[in-house]
Amino acid sequence: MTDTAPTAIPPTSQVTLADGRVEIAPGSPQPSGPYANEDLLPVPVEKRTWTTYNFSALWVGMAHNTASWTLASGLIAVGMDWKQAVLTIALANVIVLVPMLLTGHAGPKYGIPFPVFARASFGIRGANLPAVVRALVACGWFGIQTWIGGEAIYFLAGKLIGNGWSEAGEIGGHAWTMWLSFAIFWAIQVAIIYRGMETIRRFENWAAPFVLVGALVMLIWMSGKAGGFGPLLDQPSRLGWGADFWKLFWPSLMGMIGFWSTLSLNIPDFTRYGKSQKAQTRGQALGLPTTMTLFALLSVMVTSGSQAVYGETIWDPVQLAAKTDNVFGLLFALVTVLVATLSVNVAANLVSPAFDFSNIAPRRISFRTGALVTCVLGVLIFPWKLYSDPQGYIFTWLGLVGGLLGTVAGILIADYWILRRGRLDLTDLYRAGGRYWYDAGWNWRAVAAFVAGGVLAVGGAGFKPLIDGRPVPALEPLADYGWAVGLGTSMALYLVLMTLLPARQEEQADAV
Repeated sequence: MTDTAPTAIPPTSQVTLADGRVEIAPGSPQPSGPYANEDLLPVPVEKRTWTTYNFSALWVGMAHNTASWTLASGLIAVGMDWKQAVLTIALANVIVLVPMLLTGHAGPKYGIPFPVFARASFGIRGANLPAVVRALVACGWFGIQTWIGGEAIYFLAGKLIGNGWSEAGEIGGHAWTMWLSFAIFWAIQVAIIYRGMETIRRFENWAAPFVLVGALVMLIWMSGKAGGFGPLLDQPSRLGWGADFWKLFWPSLMGMIGFWSTLSLNIPDFTRYGKSQKAQTRGQALGLPTTMTLFALLSVMVTSGSQAVYGETIWDPVQLAAKTDNVFGLLFALVTVLVATLSVNVAANLVSPAFDFSNIAPRRISFRTGALVTCVLGVLIFPWKLYSDPQGYIFTWLGLVGGLLGTVAGILIADYWILRRGRLDLTDLYRAGGRYWYDAGWNWRAVAAFVAGGVLAVGGAGFKPLIDGRPVPALEPLADYGWAVGLGTSMALYLVLMTLLPARQEEQADAV
C-alpha cells in the first residue's frame, strides 16, 4: 500500500471480548507494512498476563530508587522541612495518578504501546513527534540514573580497593575510575534489556522488596547516629508556612509531577500486558502514590538526620552511604542503590524509548536497536551536569520535562476519552490512508495544540544551570505551573480544533 490516503475506510477486523478487551479477529492477518513491526503490534489477549501484583511491584521497583530519594531530599536541601516535603510529593503523586490511569486504559484494552496509541490523535506519522519528545526525555533520565549507578560502583570499589581507585587522576572534572564505573553500569543495563520484557518483569518482582528493606536499614542507621528519631523530625523549615514556602511550593509541585509525567504518557507500554483493566488500575493505585509517599518520608527523615549528624544537608544517598566506616553496611547500602537504580532505569527509561524509536522506522529499528540508541543518547546528554545541583535538577530539568509532557498528555486524554469515548480501530492504527492518516500522516491540529501548550508551559521558565535567561520573559508568571498550563491549554485547543475543523477521515469514520 502506498502512503496516499484512499477515499474509503474498510470495515474493521477486530473483535471485542466479553471483558472489554479488543484484539485482531482470529484468522485475520496481522497489520503489516511500513508502520508495523513485531514490537509495535497489539499484544494478543492470551499474552496479556500481568496481574495487580505485577503492576504494584513494577511501581514499587520504580518508586524506590535513588532519583526518587533525591526528590524529597532535594526539597529538604532547598529549605523545606520533612512535613512540607512529604506533603508536596504525596499531593503530586495523587495528581499524576489521574492521567496515568486515563492513558493506561488503552493498554489492556487494545494491547498497544504508547507510540501506536499516539497515532490516533497525532496521525500515523505525526505520532513520531510526541514519541521522540518522550524518548529524548527518557534518554536524559537514563543518563542521570546511570550516573547514579556509576557513583555507587565507584564508591563501593573505592572502599574495597583503596585510595588508588578513589583518588585516581581526573578527566573532565571526575576521576577516570568514576568514568569507568559509569561505563560498567551502562553495560549491565544493556545486557538486561537485551533479554526482553519477561526478564524485566521477573527482575522487578524481587527488586522491589529488596530496595524497601535497604531504605529502612539506612533509616535505622541514621537514627542510631543521631541518637534516636527525634533529631530526624525536629529539623526546622527555613521557609515557615508563609509566602516563602508557597513561592517554592508550586514550582516544586510541578517538578514532582514532572518526575512521573514521562510514565503518564507511555504507561501503555506496560499496561498492554495487563490481564484486565482492574489489574492495571488497582496495581497502579496501590503502587504509585503509597510507595512514593512512604519512600519520601524515609528520604526526608534520613536527610534531616544528616543535618543533625554532619551539620550539612547531604541529599545524595550515595554520598551519604559513603560516610559510614562499616564495610558491611556500606556494601549493603551501595548494592541497594545499584539494584534500585537498575530497577527504575531499565523499566522506565529503556523500555519506553525503545518502542518510541522503533516507531520512527519500524522496518529498520527493532526494540533492541531502539534501546541501544537510548543508551548512547543518555551519555551524550551530559547527565552529570543535570544531576550536579538540586536547584537545576528539580526546577530546570523536572519543570521542563513536566511542562512539555503535560502538553502531550492533554491531547491524548482529550482524543481518547472525550472525542472517541475509548474506541479505536486497531487495523487503522497501522494503515496509511485510514481514519488516523489525516493529512499525509499528520494531524496538524494536535501539532498546533502541542506547540501552543508547550510555549505557554515552558516559554517563561528559567534554564539555569544550562543557560541563562528565559526564552519568553513575558510568560514568566506561568512558569511555576508548567505541567498544569501545558495539559490544560493543549486539551482545550485540541478539542476546539477537532470540533471546528474535523479531519476528513474522522468524518468518514463517523459515518461507518
